[in-house]
Amino acid sequence: QVQLVESGGGLVQAGGSLRLSCAASGRTLSYYPMGWFRQAPGKEREFVAAISWNGGSTYYAVSLKGRFTISRDNAKNTVYLQMNSLKSEDTAVYYCATDTSLNRLRSGGAGGWGQGTQVTVSS
Repeated sequence: QVQLVESGGGLVQAGGSLRLSCAASGRTLSYYPMGWFRQAPGKEREFVAAISWNGGSTYYAVSLKGRFTISRDNAKNTVYLQMNSLKSEDTAVYYCATDTSLNRLRSGGAGGWGQGTQVTVSS
């Protein structure tokens, strides 16, 4: 089974940056699409970004494109989310996820989830 562990969350002032990391374990994980989701208290989980198995294709929520960048290092079995120009509305628990289908992952489906890492943006 795939295991995902997020790290890099914390408290940051509005306008600042954070880089989240998701370390994955699994023999074939290098060939799986990966993605990030987030959920704020009292709100639905929402899609943030996704990346194909080889990093050739990336996808972002329209509202976040330009501020967030997803990348991966298959040699380290790690996916990253670089977050710039953070706003208070970015405050949420951020979850790493994976699935065998990139399209299913983009639509909100995922076969595996991490435990999440808290990102708090103060203003």
